[in-house]
Amino acid sequence: MKEDEQPDRGLPIVPAESLPADLVHLLITRVGLSEAEIARMTREAAITRLQLFWSDGA
Repeated sequence: MKEDEQPDRGLPIVPAESLPADLVHLLITRVGLSEAEIARMTREAAITRLQLFWSDGA
């Protein structure tokens, strides 16, 4: 280990832009998207997709 580095403590690294679990759940169960599709979405795109589903039912 280098003197200036902190050791890896095993804590998970959370992405800067992770999606809330309830949003992911709604996209899977209501909209019918796969986890792979959701993983590629930004937070804004996921919210927009759910709003589109609620407004158009599509």
